[in-house]
Amino acid sequence: MTGEWEIRGREFPLRQEATDSKTPDKISVHSCLFVVSFASASAKMVLPFMKEPEHENQHAPLSYHGAWRIVWLVFLLIILWLILRALEPVILLFALVFLLAMVLNPIVVWLQKHRVPRFVSVILLMLALVAVTTTIVVFAIPPLTRQTEELIRSTPRVWQGIRTRIESLTKSYPEVREALPHSEEIAGKAGAAAGTVGNILLRSTLGLVGGVASFVFAILLLVFVLASPRPLVAAYLALAPDRYREQAHRTLARLMRQMTAWARGVAINGVITGLSIGVLLWLIGVQPALIFGVFAFLGEFLPNIGAFLVSIPILLVALSLGATKFWMALLVIVIVYQVELNVLVPGVLGKEMRLHPVNILFFTLATATMFGLLGVFLAVPAAALVQIVIDEFYLQPRKPNYAALDREAAALVEGKK
Repeated sequence: MTGEWEIRGREFPLRQEATDSKTPDKISVHSCLFVVSFASASAKMVLPFMKEPEHENQHAPLSYHGAWRIVWLVFLLIILWLILRALEPVILLFALVFLLAMVLNPIVVWLQKHRVPRFVSVILLMLALVAVTTTIVVFAIPPLTRQTEELIRSTPRVWQGIRTRIESLTKSYPEVREALPHSEEIAGKAGAAAGTVGNILLRSTLGLVGGVASFVFAILLLVFVLASPRPLVAAYLALAPDRYREQAHRTLARLMRQMTAWARGVAINGVITGLSIGVLLWLIGVQPALIFGVFAFLGEFLPNIGAFLVSIPILLVALSLGATKFWMALLVIVIVYQVELNVLVPGVLGKEMRLHPVNILFFTLATATMFGLLGVFLAVPAAALVQIVIDEFYLQPRKPNYAALDREAAALVEGKK
């Protein structure tokens, strides 16, 4: 018979060979007493070294050891930030590839359900993407190039028309003249803004996508990620501590679900909104309508604020053509985006993407500053990821009373006590 005594995590096996063939499974009393005495003496020596650390006093002053921990943490964060800054192009490339893999994975899974091997599904999907990209380049790029050149050539005329409208307005309303800056100051600010945009575009082009090698590498990386995603997901879950494994699982599941919904919204809403804007502006004579339609499509990558950003160049060009064109263009924008907001967004996105415009604007500026123009495409995924992580790891464990918090916030906004 074998018995085991456990003292503060240590195990002492007790084995006693049977000397009496009639009682082979019994241990003598003397042996038991000897072992218990030995275990008790051992415990006295072991326990002082295995005492549980006392709970730290949360209100105690900061100790020397605690201060050093904070200093080391700040130092490590600075080193990590410097490394990330040095690897910006690589991080951007991998982030865009992983985002695209999340979006395309449901299509691969659907093909798998129809008995198509996963690797074959990935190859077929890549061929389809190459075919779509080639079609766009062959048929859409030439007219886009012509209209872009036309917009650049007509920029002085557009600006002169805007100046004429502003001067006419200030003559009729002198108060407006005092409130508005001079036209030269407006031109200087517009030139500075255009230079900033140009620098961002140049930085993005030279930094990452300027070479064919980066594009080929991105395609190969996307194929590898889509063909064998399980080791990557398993590694991500393995890195999470056991007590946070469930939150890590839910975080990735929610992010994949939201990114799929967001991509679906960009594809469906973007095509419908872009076509509507382009066709209606072409009908009322605001050119280049095709370029503005493409702007409207790209604006769908930024929910809530994309419509505002798209409207600015359209209304400036329309204003240069006259007050009637301006009001007609404004009416087109209001009708199209109201239909999108009340019909397309609820039907396509549902409740998956609930991001405040302030959050989206912050992450748009942050990602554009860090990664250039291509970083704008990461604004919504970054905002969604941060929101999900805060919700899963901080808010849900605390179980806040959102109704009470909403009433308290309303009271503060309304100036109540």
